[in-house]
Amino acid sequence: MLLEQHAINTSYVSDVAQMEELQDIVAGLDQRIKAYKTRLQELQKKRDRLEEEIKTIKKYLELAETLYRVEQEKSRVAAKAVRPSGEVDRDRARGVLDVPDQSQEILLGRTKYFGMSVPQAAAVLLKEAGTPMHARELYRKLVEGGMRIRAKTPITSIAISLRRDKRFRKVAPNTFEFVAETAVGPVEGSDERG
Repeated sequence: MLLEQHAINTSYVSDVAQMEELQDIVAGLDQRIKAYKTRLQELQKKRDRLEEEIKTIKKYLELAETLYRVEQEKSRVAAKAVRPSGEVDRDRARGVLDVPDQSQEILLGRTKYFGMSVPQAAAVLLKEAGTPMHARELYRKLVEGGMRIRAKTPITSIAISLRRDKRFRKVAPNTFEFVAETAVGPVEGSDERG
């Protein structure tokens, strides 16, 4: 009987030791989980700050590129400054902006595509979107971005422009995706004369 009592006590002590060991393991894992969660939150906050900074830098870059195009346009206009007044009136009738109007458009964010051709602006737009777009949606976004398309049928004009440009692929009726930048110049192995 004494031997059985001793075996029970030894078993009980062993069980208690195992329980304490398991509790230590659980406590250690709990501490690690809390540390990982804290670190994850810190990294997520850092990522959010970086994403905000990236958005800000992209906006400044877009503004700088737009201002660059405006300055190019101003220099072009300045070069043509010595023109008969009839030509100046025609430019105003066509909607060429005066410099103060251009500044206002820039501040309102409506000059993203100012000075670009339809294919150039569509390439920028489709690259940013990363998904195919219908010509109607392209038209709407190009106009919002400051592009002036003076065609009688602007959606058809956009579709035709993109259909003719090898950087775009038609994926559905009047729906296009940006494929890639094409090299300028003749293709290797081809005859330049045609």
